Amino acid sequence: MASITIRRLEDSVKSKLRLRAAMHGRSMEEEAREILKAGVTAQSDGLNLAESIRCHITPLGGIDLALPPRQAVRRPPKFGR
Repeated sequence: MASITIRRLEDSVKSKLRLRAAMHGRSMEEEAREILKAGVTAQSDGLNLAESIRCHITPLGGIDLALPPRQAVRRPPKFGR
């Protein structure tokens, strides 16, 4: 397995990582590995942003919105003379 070193990590980020790790019963190192793994996996699932949002929202139900009627396309403005 590979190893990485993260330099210049803000103190507030380290504190939040320590708290998050404690909540999950893991070491900070293990928590960081899980966060990185989840982040990389989420990006490589092949979904675009709209599909990703739909996957999260669909189980909650939805509503049908009334779409306004389409109007004719306006003429573009004339610039110049």
